[in-house]
Amino acid sequence: MPTDAADFPLVGRLQAHLEAIYGFRCEARAEAFVVVDAEVAALLGGTGRAPEELLVLEARGGLEVALYLDPGLRERMDRYAGSPLGSVLEGDLDGYCQVTEGVSHFLYVAHTAHYERTVSLLELEAQAEVDKFVVCLLHRWGEGVAGWARELLGRLFDQVSYQPLLSGEERWRYEEANRVSRRFCARLMPHVQDRRLDRLLGDLRYAYRLGAEAKLRHFAHGG
Repeated sequence: MPTDAADFPLVGRLQAHLEAIYGFRCEARAEAFVVVDAEVAALLGGTGRAPEELLVLEARGGLEVALYLDPGLRERMDRYAGSPLGSVLEGDLDGYCQVTEGVSHFLYVAHTAHYERTVSLLELEAQAEVDKFVVCLLHRWGEGVAGWARELLGRLFDQVSYQPLLSGEERWRYEEANRVSRRFCARLMPHVQDRRLDRLLGDLRYAYRLGAEAKLRHFAHGG
């Protein structure tokens, strides 16, 4: 789907980071599908309720995709252009995670479409919650990361609020995605404390390749 893609290099860097974490490369590049015009996004089915939305349309036996990123979100991230990434995580963790969520949605839809597998909205949201945690965690892996991991768990999963305009079904989906992904991320903490990057990546890659109900069960209960 042609878009009015803006020069937003953070999108490409985030996709490359997620691909490195999960051990694969997607031919489709998210930055080529970015839409920054709210009116265009609305024509593509956007709700306008969030600064980022993945817009997906099934057509002619395939998928048409656009990634809407509010210009205000880009402006917030542009303030940190050329700055150490740590300054972004300290200054605007919420904005950084919003961009990460959009890229996560894009990459996961592209990945599942490649294997001709359907994906539920709950599965998509739960994977994005994990991706936000892990991307931010690994940016500081070279530091004393255990304390940062505990802080992230609290900030990303416990100190949350939901948009008041959500329907009951939407609210349940976001709350359930938060619940199951938090349990999974909490189970990763021993690898963080022991600084076992190999085991951390192994668990992440195993879970990423699970589909549908198997992924959600694994997130919630392990095994």
